[in-house]
Amino acid sequence: MRGISVNEQSFGSAHYARISREQCQKIHWASLEILERTGLRIHDEEAVSVLKKGGALVSGEDRVRIPSGLVERAFSTVPHRFTLYNRLGEPVMPIEGYRCFYGTGSDCLNIIDHRTNTYRSAVLNDVREATILSDALGNIDFVMSFFLPSDVDRHAYDLHQMEVMLNNTAKPIVIVTHDEVSMAKCIQMAEAVAGSQEALRQNPFVTCYINVTTGLRHNEEALRKLIYLARKGLPSLYIPIVSAGLTAPVTLAGAAASTIAGVLGGLVLSQLVREGAPFAMPGWGARAINMKTASYAYFTADDKGVMAAMAHYFGLPMFDYGGFSDSKAVDQQAGAEAAVSLLFATLNGGNIIHDLGFLEAGLIGSLVQLTICDELIDWIRHALGPVDISDETLALDLIDQKGPDGQFLDDEHTFKHFRKLWTPTLIDQKNYDRWAAEGKKTLGTRTSEYVEHLLNTHKPEPLSQEVQSKIRDIAHNS
Repeated sequence: MRGISVNEQSFGSAHYARISREQCQKIHWASLEILERTGLRIHDEEAVSVLKKGGALVSGEDRVRIPSGLVERAFSTVPHRFTLYNRLGEPVMPIEGYRCFYGTGSDCLNIIDHRTNTYRSAVLNDVREATILSDALGNIDFVMSFFLPSDVDRHAYDLHQMEVMLNNTAKPIVIVTHDEVSMAKCIQMAEAVAGSQEALRQNPFVTCYINVTTGLRHNEEALRKLIYLARKGLPSLYIPIVSAGLTAPVTLAGAAASTIAGVLGGLVLSQLVREGAPFAMPGWGARAINMKTASYAYFTADDKGVMAAMAHYFGLPMFDYGGFSDSKAVDQQAGAEAAVSLLFATLNGGNIIHDLGFLEAGLIGSLVQLTICDELIDWIRHALGPVDISDETLALDLIDQKGPDGQFLDDEHTFKHFRKLWTPTLIDQKNYDRWAAEGKKTLGTRTSEYVEHLLNTHKPEPLSQEVQSKIRDIAHNS
């Protein structure tokens, strides 16, 4: 049979754009005016000095106005992609275009224990189990600490988290630390695993999520981290967060422009410190508080897609979020919000999608919810993936051979291709009688059992005893 190839167009994935390029340009121009006219509050002496030397205008000690030319210069040197490796030195996360990778969030204060279904404070063993589970789940691409342990020194919690993560996964790690000193120690541990500073720079398997106070106020801790990572040539995730109606205009456009002004301020600083330093911006933001409850909800609707569109407009790598819920339990709300947020983050083309398994807007973590998210990602990847339309898959000769009354169940063609179809691991597709005969188990119950099975059977790739000793010394001699 002749091939069908005339005017054929191939789509690697599905995606959507919330706003047009013309609207992105308006927000960008507005952010440039904010930088030149209003300026940023830069709470770090070195950062002010670097920006001033680069051509920014400084008034007082820390009010910095950044000319548009500095932004354009920064765009000419910043990489528009970077790659995260695993700790075995394999490139596993090319951060570019609309490619999506998924992982947990960090620092949940509490956990819903899958063994007892009770709510309690998180401990270090929860970080360990979350890391092992993330290492085992096939659709989880990177790891964050997930929990903030209550049973370790609060001044060194991030070092304990890093030691646990390095020992229990080979996947890339996104760290969150309380200051530059702790971050430097975490990077030092990663360098010990990689073999040297240069080895980690060439094959980075660690990056840092840097929280910035607001779009226009940049705290010392965030600036010190950004400068440190830029000097190292390591990727930074620089994330100014505004609360629309509180720290920025309540309108989506005004909040987005304020956020982008903060992003561009960080971008300029990173490129002045080291041209070519890898840099990622947020794919979410400009969220408004709930005006009825004054709570800062995660599952908002109005802001969806705007910051992601800006990231694609700039051609910058993107740190996005999905798989979360404002629910306080693994219930119908949690499932619905996780599914919708994951689907939107994927359609947005979010590159590094974190916060899977979050409940109560990140105050509670659940291993069950995380594992359900892994199943949802598998469905999304199949639903949005490319479709193979070829002579082999059209199978017109086979259809003609079988005729109108033929069946295909036992054909070699079926045997060859059926495993490519999506098949659930946890989602139930049995009929009622079979489901009832197997105990009428809900998704939550089935997933709890699966989590326990993975924790009991999965063995992460171990570090050598020598490297374990090195990172232990760094973590515990602070």
